Amino acid sequence: MAPALSSATLIERLADGAWHRGPALAEALGVSRAAISARVAELRELGLVVHSVAGRGYRLAEPIELLAEDAVRDALGDAGERLDGLSIHERIDSTNAELARRGGPGMQACLAEYQSQGRGRASRPWASPFGANLYVSLAADVASTRAPLGALSLAVGVCVVEALRDLGAQDLALKWPNDIWAGGDKLGGILIEHRGELGARARLIVGLGLNVAMNRSQAESIDQPWTRLADHMPSLPSRNRLAAAMLAALIRALDGFEAQGFEMFRARWQAFDGVRDKPVRVIESQGERVGIARGIAADGALQVEFENGIQPVYSGDVSLRLAP
Repeated sequence: MAPALSSATLIERLADGAWHRGPALAEALGVSRAAISARVAELRELGLVVHSVAGRGYRLAEPIELLAEDAVRDALGDAGERLDGLSIHERIDSTNAELARRGGPGMQACLAEYQSQGRGRASRPWASPFGANLYVSLAADVASTRAPLGALSLAVGVCVVEALRDLGAQDLALKWPNDIWAGGDKLGGILIEHRGELGARARLIVGLGLNVAMNRSQAESIDQPWTRLADHMPSLPSRNRLAAAMLAALIRALDGFEAQGFEMFRARWQAFDGVRDKPVRVIESQGERVGIARGIAADGALQVEFENGIQPVYSGDVSLRLAP
């Protein structure tokens, strides 16, 4: 009986983006040509774009650099010493969910090539095609802080955008409370979850989804303007280097927030504020209000000028959109 062929093994063979003939793949991997064909169909279900041409074989639309623990740790350098655990998954429901299940003490990181149930705020689905973007989560125990949990997503946004800028990304901005923009469109999002109360010690999970090289066919489910990192920098860094840079940014955000609350991040956040002095729609459970965004307060609340004056808006289940 021929051995089973995993999708990961086939992806590794196709990762260079070159043509690979079906018979040669079958021989090299010790399986039938039918097994190769079946696994190619599975790769397409994961969101990979696989071209097939009679006589030439199969190839990925773009080469893929797969994530590797050793490469991420090497790129992390000294920051990697903070991690008590780092796991990289070929496919998973979501990196946040995995860290919630895992529990345990210490700082834990989780990355994935593909998420079957990636999600953003309010459990909205997050497009997570295989190997096209970055899906990373960090869990840590955080002591009592000086700022409400809602402000943590702002602190994380600051550190992520600064790290992307240092890698050469351009036209970056932040949209309250948890979106990363480039060129006015959504580049990434942040999801904060916690166990316990921040009045004492709490277990926080910080998730980051970042569009890196996703193409239009992989993003058909997205219902708002989006962009990808590949369109906002001269050349993309290694995916493992990018993953390490984002992990280091999450660590810096958690450390700073625990030590000093939101105070050390406020001015830095305002420098990237993508909606300040623009008309916005504040969408809440009881309806929608339109006003002018006027920056953020010391506790991370969005200051919005409505007809009856400036009022704070807190994240919770609120959505924010630019108004016409």
